[in-house]
This record gives sequence, C-alpha cells and structure tokens, in this order.
Amino acid sequence: MGTGYLTILASLSSGIAAGCCFLAFIGFMEKVQLEKQLKADVKSLPMLIKLFMPLTPNLNFMVKSQAFDVMRGKVEELILMAGFDEAISPNQFIAVRMLSSLLGIGFAVLFFSVNPAMGILLGLLLVAYPSLWLKSTIKKRHLEILKALPNVLDLLTLSVEAGKDFLTALREILTRRKEDALGEELRRTLQEIQLGKQRQKALKELIQRVRQPDLTSVINAIIQAEELGVSIAQLLRIQGDQLRGKRFSRAEKLANEAPVKILIPVVMFIFPPVFIILMGPILIQAMKTLIK
Repeated sequence: MGTGYLTILASLSSGIAAGCCFLAFIGFMEKVQLEKQLKADVKSLPMLIKLFMPLTPNLNFMVKSQAFDVMRGKVEELILMAGFDEAISPNQFIAVRMLSSLLGIGFAVLFFSVNPAMGILLGLLLVAYPSLWLKSTIKKRHLEILKALPNVLDLLTLSVEAGKDFLTALREILTRRKEDALGEELRRTLQEIQLGKQRQKALKELIQRVRQPDLTSVINAIIQAEELGVSIAQLLRIQGDQLRGKRFSRAEKLANEAPVKILIPVVMFIFPPVFIILMGPILIQAMKTLIK
C-alpha cells in the first residue's frame, strides 16, 4: 500500500510540475512580441530571414540605440542596393542578424559535446548567413542590371530618334519588358518623376540607391546632356556601344579564366578516380605476384 501511495504521489507531482512548466512557457510566449502585419514584399525574402522577422520587435530597444547608428547606415545602403528597402528595414535586419547569431551560438554549444566540428560549422553558417545573403543578392542584382542595360539603351535610342520624349519612351519600354532588377529601379524612378519630383533629383537618387558603376556612368551622362543641351539620342547610342563592348570584354575574360578555374576540380575529383580505375588492377596484380 505504501508503495502504491508513493507511486500516485510521484505521478501527481510530475503532472503538477509539467503543468507549471507549460503555464510558464505560455506566459513567456505571451510576453514575446510578434509582428502581426508583415509587408507583402517579405514574401521575396529567404525562409530563414522570414522566420526571424516576427521576433524582431523584441530587440527594438537595443537596435534603435545610438550605438548602432553607424551599422544602421551601412545596412540601409546595402538593403537599398539589394532592392529590399520596402521589405525589411535596417533595424529589422540588424535584429535578424542578432537572432541568427544567437541561434548559431546555441547550436554550436548544443552540438559541441556530440560533434564539435558540425556544431562550430553550423554556428558559423547561422552567424554569417544574413550578411552573406545580402551581399550575394547585391552581386546578382548588379549583374542582372549589367546584362539588361545595353538592350534598354538600344530601345531608348530608337524611340528617342523616332521623335518620342525620353520619359515617354522609357514608360513604353518598361510596359513591354519583362520585370527585372533594372526595370524595377527605372519604374520606381519614373513614378517619382510623375509624382512631381525633379528629373535630375530622381536620377541622382537612382544612382545613390543602386550604385552599379555602369548604370551610374549612363545616368550621369544623361544628367550632363540635359544640363548642356546635348542630343540624348546620340549620347544613348554611344553609351550603348560602350556597354556592349564592356560586356563582350567581360565575356572574353571569363572564357579565358575558365580553363584555370576548372583545373582544381579536375585535379581533386576527376584525376583520383581515373588513377584508381587505371592503376588499381595493375597494383592488385603486382601485390599478388609479390606475395607469391
């Protein structure tokens, strides 16, 4: 009987402890602030960033302090260059990076006793992922703009030479082109001009927002042409020819670098299997001969 009472008492105590833990967890979750209304552009963010986004308000007291002013300015420039300024704010990105770092440190500590190498690698990946994603997005976006810019300039040249106004020609081209990074930036600039912003100011803001060297040179040339009264059609044709020449030079450079880049994977992954296949039977036969 005594043992039965002890078993019942232990079970009751365990149930009470589990209930208290559950209530404590519920109370903690009620205190955690979740951002209920996320912007529609958040859908374009990667999954890991979106998982941390609802938790970012909990770190507002920290990321909004003056200690993060320099970092906030740099992050704002990078977000503008990546085209995600309407999806995530600098404060949110800093908070996401802090949460990702905390999760990475947690995984590193958790897996350190089981597999230290995996724990450290996973921790480093989570710590560095937000910054690496943002920089890679900027690189891809700039490359996409570089590829599309000569074709857009050719279309603008033909339209302006046919007698259309620069803004009218740009509007018609954007309505017919497939949506890409260059189209997004030009459409945003065109909308700002239509809302009353001065053309030169909107174009200068486009330069500061994107910071792609080739696009910067083209926009600066257009601004100078308007200030000096030079024919925009001739200017656009010259710029298009120059960009096309740069694109061909870049393609030739990448083609010349290809044999050097492919040498490492060939030596590391192709030569060893081929060597084993060719020399394996010979070595086995030689070992058998020596054993005899």
